[in-house]
Amino acid sequence: MKPKGEEEEGAVAEIQGLYGPFSFPEKLLQQIWLCGDFDATQAATTDGRKVRVVHCGRWNQLGGPDFKGARVVVGGVEMFGDVEVHLRASDWEAHRHAADPAYADVVLHVILFPTDALVTTGVEGRKIPLLVLLPLLNHDLEEYAAEEAIERLADHPLAHARRELTLMPLDKLVTELQQRAEARWREKVHYAKLRIARLGWCAACHHTALEVLGYRFNRAPMLTLAAAMTLDEWGGADEGLADAAYARFADRWSKQGVRPANHPRARLHQYGRWVAARPDWPRQLADLSDRLPAVALDEAAAQTATVRRKYQWPVLAGRIAATVFGDEIRGTRFNTMVCDGFWPLLAAQTGCDNRLIGIWYAWPVGDIPAKYTHLLRELGVVSKRCRPLSHGVVQGLIGWLLVADQRHEVDRPTPEGGGA
Repeated sequence: MKPKGEEEEGAVAEIQGLYGPFSFPEKLLQQIWLCGDFDATQAATTDGRKVRVVHCGRWNQLGGPDFKGARVVVGGVEMFGDVEVHLRASDWEAHRHAADPAYADVVLHVILFPTDALVTTGVEGRKIPLLVLLPLLNHDLEEYAAEEAIERLADHPLAHARRELTLMPLDKLVTELQQRAEARWREKVHYAKLRIARLGWCAACHHTALEVLGYRFNRAPMLTLAAAMTLDEWGGADEGLADAAYARFADRWSKQGVRPANHPRARLHQYGRWVAARPDWPRQLADLSDRLPAVALDEAAAQTATVRRKYQWPVLAGRIAATVFGDEIRGTRFNTMVCDGFWPLLAAQTGCDNRLIGIWYAWPVGDIPAKYTHLLRELGVVSKRCRPLSHGVVQGLIGWLLVADQRHEVDRPTPEGGGA
């Protein structure tokens, strides 16, 4: 039996995306299964049996099945055993798992892409249920790949980026970051359009709000909760609903390293108060579009401070906080919610992405790693007088880092000495 690093972890699907082909590795699909980042309420096998995931299993990155000791209910029958994850149903046969006793306890075969197969034939001819994840995913595949790349950046040192960016003339660097920011904006609007097309406006807003409130570690369970409990169910609910929602997914929340204020229970109570104060907040958000100023990207990037004074940014932010959020969301989380969630959604819904991009760019930063702020100040890209730190310039840096990371990944030699 080969170790996973030799046989399965290298499995990658090459997919055509918005800006060209991108890679979707099998390991990313394993992470999606581990986090439950899909609509489990609609999960069913290819032969029509409902699937309920009680426990996804322990992620096994050595030889054998991908997840050990899982507990699933298929068609009302509870099963204990292992789960194998593949991009395609045919990978099971390609890897000859049916002839390997290590896979004798597999009770569920999870795949990404649809198949005509109704079951997988396992060890000694046993029939294994097949679950296709693609129709259940909370995001487009390209968005998953992009978010996974950003997650990798969080742990990368910036020494290489600092050396490379320092060599660029300031005017060229500012232009480069503006272009990267614009590309990030177009991507976010594209993904927002996909979400609205899949869920509708109100549900897309509801899912986005809970996802942002989940922060880095609880986004997936928040999305699962959003699918299980609609916005209408939150409207007019008492404080007990947040506790019930938290208890419903008690085994899914990640609390390690989470500050008390960001604890998922606290954020669910906050959302409950928000919806109680503004049960029609998606409509309030949609109505906001006609009252927003049109700010060009070039103006926002070159004269951020002037733009904020001209359009009375504190007044604008206060109006949004009151009419949309019922004054329940404030601080950096407010900025993150607005920039990462609501400006792209509003642009996708109204088609006014060129009108809203300047507001998005000039908006104050939300929750970002401090190392990005330090680097931008070192490079002289931001200044207190005319170009204060903004969401757009940080997004431009992230965009540049993503491209650089991909470039370095291609150039990095493999253990055998060849190109990756």
